[in-house]
Amino acid sequence: MWRNKNIWILLTGDFTAELGLWLGLIGDLEFMQDTIPSDFLKSIIMALGLLVGFVFGPFAGRLTDRTSKKKVMQIAGVIRIISVLYMLMAILTGSLWWMVLFLVLLQISAAFYFPALQASLPLVADEKDLLQLNALIMNVSTLSRIIGAALGGFLLVILPLSFIYIGSLIAYIGLFILTFFLEMDENNRMSVTRPLKKEQSFKEVFPIIQNVPIVFIAVLMTFVPALFFGGVNLMVINISEIQDSTAIKGWVYAAEGISFMLGALFIKKINNQVSPYVVLFGSSFMIGLSQLLLYFANSPIWTVLAFLLFGFSVGSFFPTAATIYQTQVPKEYHGRFFSFQNMLDRVSYQIVLLLTGFLLDIMGLPLMSIIFGSLSIIMTVTFYVRNKMVILVERKTSLL
Repeated sequence: MWRNKNIWILLTGDFTAELGLWLGLIGDLEFMQDTIPSDFLKSIIMALGLLVGFVFGPFAGRLTDRTSKKKVMQIAGVIRIISVLYMLMAILTGSLWWMVLFLVLLQISAAFYFPALQASLPLVADEKDLLQLNALIMNVSTLSRIIGAALGGFLLVILPLSFIYIGSLIAYIGLFILTFFLEMDENNRMSVTRPLKKEQSFKEVFPIIQNVPIVFIAVLMTFVPALFFGGVNLMVINISEIQDSTAIKGWVYAAEGISFMLGALFIKKINNQVSPYVVLFGSSFMIGLSQLLLYFANSPIWTVLAFLLFGFSVGSFFPTAATIYQTQVPKEYHGRFFSFQNMLDRVSYQIVLLLTGFLLDIMGLPLMSIIFGSLSIIMTVTFYVRNKMVILVERKTSLL
């Protein structure tokens, strides 16, 4: 695997994309914190981009299955580069509308890029290496998140805000150039599966999900980390205000990122010893506990501990779920499936983002964390009981 040029290109490209994304995110938070007083209004603006990305999801999925994934990533790269120019206009004019356009284009780019990236991994690596590769991809993403967040915070102290986005622009241009060096023999890989239809329906992916129990349960379980991830940036801003500390933003992002990598390393070590179901349910339960710990958000120690636990949990959860999708869903459906998953994430993140902004305004972070943490644990227990009942019914049916 380590001698595969394409894997190195995808890893480097993912690092570059995430680095640019997190440089931009730190800039977004700073821009909104200076111009928008309400958490709910911030959530509405951030949700607009997610909504547009959701609308483009089905088209992105069909395009990914019908054409070269390399071309799809290149299209996404062009859109991403153009988006940064709009944000530079927002800083120049002080207008929120330019920022909205930036967020919209950035999410459209993500709607194309990330399904194509996920669908490319089984084309460049053997199935036995997919869990390791997924964990590695996510560790690279996390490392770039830590570096991007820290670098963005440092640059804000010494440079104007526009320099953050110039850095993002340079990163995105580098990513666009890298995609030209990808070499994937997609035709040969597709020939081992059944031939693609000329007209592909996005709805064809739904029976696949329903008929493979472990894929279905993994899709359902993603709602639990979404309760944390959806509004995490608003929560970080709120924690910073509660503790009257700018530095805590960097600490919690770093804690979550480092523990994410540890979680991914841990899951790689126990890959052949523990059932994927155990990993999904165990990680989901720990995510609920991490949300409950944010009740003590006035304490830096408890806050960092909550993000450490959350990072380790999702570091175990997401590589396992991604490997399940890549190995259990037929390759000819990968583009549409990962677009559907991306759309589902966007809808859940959008709902959680709006709900987080609303609850932060009316009750504050401590009470909201109790509600979200309890809901996460209730969902985990519910999914666990449902899965056990399905297994029990299947065993009885097989005995008959």
